[in-house]
Amino acid sequence: MEGEIVHRDSLGNEQVIRPGQVNLMTAGRGIAHTEDSLRDGARLHAAQLWIALPEAECRRAPAFQNHPELPTVETGGFRATVLAGSAFGLASPATVYTPLVGLDLAAAGAADTTLPLRADFEYAVMPLRGAATVAGEALTPGAWLYFAPGRTEMALRCAGEAQLLLLGGVPFDEDLIIWWNLVARTQAEIEAALADWNAGRFAPVRAGSPAAALPAPSLEGARLQPR
Repeated sequence: MEGEIVHRDSLGNEQVIRPGQVNLMTAGRGIAHTEDSLRDGARLHAAQLWIALPEAECRRAPAFQNHPELPTVETGGFRATVLAGSAFGLASPATVYTPLVGLDLAAAGAADTTLPLRADFEYAVMPLRGAATVAGEALTPGAWLYFAPGRTEMALRCAGEAQLLLLGGVPFDEDLIIWWNLVARTQAEIEAALADWNAGRFAPVRAGSPAAALPAPSLEGARLQPR
């Protein structure tokens, strides 16, 4: 939304992401990366999201994509950008492995629209800047509004400039364990990944980042619960 970030990773990629663009990194069986501000002291406003990979895809080869051009449509004064998945008959070029959608909804002034929804999706909406009313609920930045599956539309309006993030997808019915920057199905997998990281067995990030490798927090004495 504002500012510029340099992405570097262990696949050898180096990419600047700018407002209105999407970087998509698929971790798969393992990747290391850094994210650095392009200009020290510059203001930065962005959204970073993690997308869970299903069991059939979670050990796939890591990958990285940059999408500087994304499909957009005007609806009731909002400019809707399809970040991931499909909406309004448009499809994002970002590669995903489960049915989902991500929308950036921006209005330069007063706007009022009704968004079509998939009844099998759950949804959440969060204002990124400005205030808006979503399905009759007044929202300001920092608050999420969640909708369980079953809805087929969502009323959205704002009285002035606003920008919102809408996420949706089929409910994810697999258990996951998350520890630090690692996602797995079992504690044994997390422990093996921690050992690999601490032993330097992950491929190094492309040269150029001022950031040093972070030490992983110990799991000693901890039992992780899937959720």
